[in-house]
Amino acid sequence: MSENPAQRTARAVPGEGIPDGRGRTGLDRVGRDLTGNPDVRIVDVEVTSDGWHVLRRTTLEYRDRHGNWGRQTRETYDRGNGATILLYRTDTRTVLLTRQFRFPAYVNGHPDGVLIEAAAGLLDGDAPEEAIARETHEELGVRVRAPRYLFDLYMSPGSITERVHFFAAEYAPEDETGVGGGLAEEGEEIERVELGFDDAYAAIADGRIRDGKTVILLQWAALNLFGAAHEAVLLPEG
Repeated sequence: MSENPAQRTARAVPGEGIPDGRGRTGLDRVGRDLTGNPDVRIVDVEVTSDGWHVLRRTTLEYRDRHGNWGRQTRETYDRGNGATILLYRTDTRTVLLTRQFRFPAYVNGHPDGVLIEAAAGLLDGDAPEEAIARETHEELGVRVRAPRYLFDLYMSPGSITERVHFFAAEYAPEDETGVGGGLAEEGEEIERVELGFDDAYAAIADGRIRDGKTVILLQWAALNLFGAAHEAVLLPEG
């Protein structure tokens, strides 16, 4: 049985009544003032993890299509919003991606946890355009000129609040102004990977590229940048 707010206040929950490890309080207030959906009423919000990101358990009442109200409990993981970008060259018909170790993928069935991905990162309080320029320089050593905003998507809306802003940008050799590789102080070890577009798109079907945001960006590029090359890529049968 979950605690009520008075019980949690009595035991001074980090992130609610007292500062958590990052000095934050009031993390249990998020979502309580939502009014956009008349079929949802927030009853209680409980902080269940006060790590770098925030895990909350929210109790809500939801009115179904028959007009009946029922109580539900939902856990949400709040890691902030992010941005990602596909860097490409039309003259060489190539895309510039990253390769790095991802423990969550490794622990969930990926053979070695090393994924090929589009450059990406959290906003950390910056505008999406500023954040993706920062991440692209840190990860790939490339200066982004006029990133093109594509769309923003909820990548795992059943449990994660993150909304990812998608961009694309053409780059040239003179835009390579740094070494990339990520931030050593954050334990990042990121490798630059330049692939021909046809090879990168084929990597979706053969399993070399299994990162969701990267698949979405490559499919966008197939439709909007590189003509009908994607038509030659066949998905495996079965």
